[in-house]
Amino acid sequence: MKIYRLCFLFLCAIHTSAVHSYDRITGEMFASRSEVIAANGMAATSQPLATQVALDILKQGGNAIDAAIAANAMLGLVEPTGNGIGGDLFAMVWDAETQKLYGLNASGRSPKSLTIDYFKENGLSRIPAYGPLPVSVPGAVDGWFELHKKFGSLPMSALLAPAIQYAKEGFPVSELIAYYMQRSVPKLSQYKGFKETFMPNGRAPEKGQIFKNPDLAATYEKIATGGRDAFYKGDIARTIAAYMKEQGGFLTYEDLASHTSDWVDPVSANYRGYDVWELPPNGQGIAALQILNILEQFDIEGMGFGSPEYVHTFVEAKKLAFEDRAKYYADPEFNKIPVDWLISKEYAKSRRALIEPNKALKRIDAGIHHGDTIYLTVADKAGNMVSLIQSNFRGMGSGMTPDGLGFILQDRGELFSLEEGHANQYAPNKRPFHTIIPAFVTRNGKPWLSFGVMGGGAQPQMHAQIIVNLIDFGMNLQEAGDAPRILHSGSSQPTGEHMEDGGFVSLESGYSKQVRRALLEKGHTIKDVSGWFGGYQAIMRDTKTGVYYGASESRKDGQAAGY
Repeated sequence: MKIYRLCFLFLCAIHTSAVHSYDRITGEMFASRSEVIAANGMAATSQPLATQVALDILKQGGNAIDAAIAANAMLGLVEPTGNGIGGDLFAMVWDAETQKLYGLNASGRSPKSLTIDYFKENGLSRIPAYGPLPVSVPGAVDGWFELHKKFGSLPMSALLAPAIQYAKEGFPVSELIAYYMQRSVPKLSQYKGFKETFMPNGRAPEKGQIFKNPDLAATYEKIATGGRDAFYKGDIARTIAAYMKEQGGFLTYEDLASHTSDWVDPVSANYRGYDVWELPPNGQGIAALQILNILEQFDIEGMGFGSPEYVHTFVEAKKLAFEDRAKYYADPEFNKIPVDWLISKEYAKSRRALIEPNKALKRIDAGIHHGDTIYLTVADKAGNMVSLIQSNFRGMGSGMTPDGLGFILQDRGELFSLEEGHANQYAPNKRPFHTIIPAFVTRNGKPWLSFGVMGGGAQPQMHAQIIVNLIDFGMNLQEAGDAPRILHSGSSQPTGEHMEDGGFVSLESGYSKQVRRALLEKGHTIKDVSGWFGGYQAIMRDTKTGVYYGASESRKDGQAAGY
């Protein structure tokens, strides 16, 4: 059979001029490339220049945490379509010295002076996506300094130096980022500061064009020399506050000056002998654990990758988890969230009973309890591993581009609900529901996998699929990310929308017409979409040899590299 497959691929290569991923002589038919393997260190980010910066920091003697901060600063420059210091940050760190996993929630809170009455008085049923109203305190810079204070080794000035140099001298814009920058222009160019920062010569940069951001370089220099207070209590904060007031916003100097991040305990669920770790709400990470707990009760391996039985079971498990996500996930400082119950095996068993093998769920209630983003991961020779995700939320963010600072403020506040009594209901000084989630996996108490998948509400779905691909279907690290993905949309949302029609399923092109037909027969609605399937980066550690394996998303501009 193996010889036949090789001959078939050889003949295909002769008779067609196109070269496809399945023309590779090893690996799964859909694999785009081999895993990257290295012994001393590994970095995987969504932009090659950021990956190289991370490796440079490691080679200078920095550790994984140093390299992650440097790469994140670089991504804020080279990938402003997904992140920047106007946004929030979450991270998990495996510390080789203490042999412990740490979690950081560096997300910001809503303005203290903005109340829910403002939205009601202005006839708004939901918070707008753009402009001054969805802006919450940006937490990323404080997140950098919290990580650095606890784990860093090189000075912050050294970590920000590469991004500062690139911001001054310029860098060639990569293909996908150019595409998204150009798509942002119609929505965001109306706001003061956007054109001056991101539209040199009156238009968004094209692929390969050298783009400079001297304002961001100056902002990074102030942070490098003045620390986190330069951002939250200095001239940067005053500039942000003055700009927001001018634009009719509510974010103030006091909101910035009082911001703090929180170190939190990651939570886990065991999936077939592997402990999968996520951060608790206000993020959506535990939805992945809920999906996996339900899937564990099925013979997923026996169903086979890509089968209609597997796709159906996965989608139904996702629907169940997302009903709880819509009801319970919110700021824990304002709500008592039943995390332990939601991720328990007992609860998963009760929910699994709702899945029928040949009938798609159309409407379902949450369980009753009584009582656009970048992702990067870095690992170093000592065994430290970082799983970090950072975002402005919707693409480039709110459009609010404070004078002369070189970045856009996030629009994360759009994810609050204005529904009375909802756990995620808007309130002053409250963290909104968050979509960005880093992930980590340990086995027998040792670090095994640091990974993440960008993409809004797709993230828990893709986290679960990566784990299933690795564990149930035996794929390698790159194959697990390249494999065609499943996306279910239309579930009930933390912003108040309710699923009444079962939503719809989108499948990447690797799924056959026969699978699509079988899903239709089970009552699913199929809808093709493009670009919604996330962006994956991962580093795996061989627990026997200590060697690292790296993988990067074939759907993005990214790169995994090691040394």
